[in-house]
Amino acid sequence: MPIRLLSSEVSSQIAAGEVVERPASVVKELTENSLDAGATTISISVADAGRTLIEVADDGHGIPAGELELAAARHATSKLTQSDDLFHIQTLGFRGEALASIGSVSHMSITSRVESAKEGARLKVDGGIASKVEKIGAPVGTVVRVENLFYNVPARLKFLKTDTTERRAIDSLVTRYALAYPNVRFKITDGKQVTLQTAGDGDRRSILASLYGVEVAKQMLEVMATEENMTLTGFISPVSLTRSNRKEITFFINGRWVQEISLNSALLQAYHTLLMVGRYPLTALFLDMAPEDVDVNVHPTKAEVRFRAQDKVFSFVQRSVRKALLAYTPVPAVSPQLWGSRSVPSEPRTVGIDWSIGHDESVGGEQLTVGSEEFGDSEEQRSAVSSQAVEGDRLSSAVNGQSSFAGVPLLRLIGQIGSTYIVAEGPDGLYLIDQHAAHERVLFEKLMAQRENKSIPSQSLLTPEIVTLPPQSSKILLEQLPFLNKFGFEVEEFGTNTFQVRSMPMLFAGGSPSMALKALVEDFEEDESPLQAEVEARLAARVCKRLAVKGGQALTSEEQKSLLNDLENCQSPRTCPHGRPTMIHLTVDMLERQFGRKGAR
Repeated sequence: MPIRLLSSEVSSQIAAGEVVERPASVVKELTENSLDAGATTISISVADAGRTLIEVADDGHGIPAGELELAAARHATSKLTQSDDLFHIQTLGFRGEALASIGSVSHMSITSRVESAKEGARLKVDGGIASKVEKIGAPVGTVVRVENLFYNVPARLKFLKTDTTERRAIDSLVTRYALAYPNVRFKITDGKQVTLQTAGDGDRRSILASLYGVEVAKQMLEVMATEENMTLTGFISPVSLTRSNRKEITFFINGRWVQEISLNSALLQAYHTLLMVGRYPLTALFLDMAPEDVDVNVHPTKAEVRFRAQDKVFSFVQRSVRKALLAYTPVPAVSPQLWGSRSVPSEPRTVGIDWSIGHDESVGGEQLTVGSEEFGDSEEQRSAVSSQAVEGDRLSSAVNGQSSFAGVPLLRLIGQIGSTYIVAEGPDGLYLIDQHAAHERVLFEKLMAQRENKSIPSQSLLTPEIVTLPPQSSKILLEQLPFLNKFGFEVEEFGTNTFQVRSMPMLFAGGSPSMALKALVEDFEEDESPLQAEVEARLAARVCKRLAVKGGQALTSEEQKSLLNDLENCQSPRTCPHGRPTMIHLTVDMLERQFGRKGAR
């Protein structure tokens, strides 16, 4: 085929594909332009997850009417003039591609007015073709309205994800910038609903409270460190407050949100040996350094950076975070009940798990786990634990027809070790049961059985519990309310990103409603739909995981016996709903070999 020049329309759409990947990309570019313009108030409106409408309005300096048409042209910018300026970038935007790229794949209008002008001006761009600038009344600042995104690139439109995922990406982006710029008032409107609104008073902790709730915000640890020409500020979570993925790890460099692997590695290295496998902290860290020491001109999205002295930056971040952790985290005290005897009340006790043992209000629904109940659910971990479970089942061969691959034999309780593991004797040896994993399995099978029979008994709470979630999580929960109703919860909206729990399944009586709701949305995956049966089971497993008895909790003999009996009656007692083993079997033969009763090993 002969070589030919691409048309301006095709080249514009190719360039737009690098800058505008999804609706959140549009919000990012327009928000950064507003911040560069010195805006103190930024209002963002979206419809249909940004597919049909994205509007960003600010009170910044504005664009002169004579420069409006040039602002929408490719490679037009006011933020640098020569190549040397690329090594001293102090603004968020500098490529001069954002407005041109957005306008080439949408119906875009720009309305702006500078303070010295008596009236504003408006420019419309349809599929990359700009109309004449018209005079219009407008307040000082700029309003960019983007309609029918990707209308002329149907292939890109087809590959967008669900509305839930796209909305969550927008909310997540704006909440991060709200944290980075606490002196700017941010407001997001999705239709008629306000999903985020900040005061712009400079208080980052109050923004954390609006995102994660007051209890989480109280626990966040402040980081303030300076070394040579670098300053690190922000917040990190204590070791008792974690997530199962890296989505809540946020880094800003000189006011720019970046996704840099070396920074994430430095952060996780600071938490080394302090967190369970597969658990990650919540962080919002802001690194300020000399512009010439960091190269942001690496990728069109400006999300990747390169450091002139990467090892130095890595060491600074790692040491600063570690120092903050050690300064705020006290040495844990050993509970007297851990090894001592537990007094039994004189009044009769109900056989079953005593929920009052495991309810810890001091950590807002998250707590440091002593055992391994917070084992991650990654594919590699599931594979590892599944192989361990199979190996354990091979060791526990059938004895007198009482044991099978799926079930467990009748067990006689011996006691509890470390308030985490239950020791029991079977017909062919010793069984060590992880009380958390075992209780997960029991709760899960009981809940799913009640679900099948459509008879999940519910219990009203004496005092409804109020739960605050991040904007992106609240949208997910709203879509999962039908699922909650099916499983015996009664949850209703109670303000912006706030919910009121009025009742819970009796199976979880005494458990924390906030833990249940957070479990539903914390690890939600992009392609999950709460209408799918297999996803219902997955979400139910998450709730059971959060509300199951924890490692480190001392149980009475009655509670231990009840748990063993319930586990014996499960259909799949060998593993928890996430595939982790509930027990380890040490056969009599193995014990005899270990003690040398059957010769050398």
